[in-house]
Amino acid sequence: MDDAKLTVVFAHGKESGPWGTKITLLAGIAKEHDCHVESVDFRGVSDPDVRVSILKAFLAKLQGPFFLVGSSMGAYVVTVASATFFPTAMLLLAPAVYLSGYAEQNPTPFAGQTVVVHGWHDQVVPVDNVLRFCREHSIELHVQPDGHQLLGSQLQIKLLFREMLQHVLCRF
Repeated sequence: MDDAKLTVVFAHGKESGPWGTKITLLAGIAKEHDCHVESVDFRGVSDPDVRVSILKAFLAKLQGPFFLVGSSMGAYVVTVASATFFPTAMLLLAPAVYLSGYAEQNPTPFAGQTVVVHGWHDQVVPVDNVLRFCREHSIELHVQPDGHQLLGSQLQIKLLFREMLQHVLCRF
């Protein structure tokens, strides 16, 4: 692996898999920009904090800069892990914040840049949770007229991810 290349690491949500629709879409963009792409497989692991441990073990083996993308529970996982590994950037899609059963009720994002995309009509993670999270941590937030899966927001997510990626890559 070329250590100088940026690695984009994806963390899927509770009900998804490592190569779901959003991850596949964004992985294509990362590859177009000559980035390494990794997607951690959390299937069968329902405890979010066990997932954090799995991601931390994975990230400890990486060399070079990386960009974390997480969806729902995966967004929680990358946010908690960011405190240990400080990625160059994070894109959090419908982040599972302030939910019961999660050890870190208010995880602090540690990244060069963090952006959140959330749906106004999310029935899994209330938009008020995400508004509070973004306000408390001064995070850029894009709220879409969409639900938890953000299926109607794929174009906006692609454009935002491409912009973030280009911004990160111009620093190398």
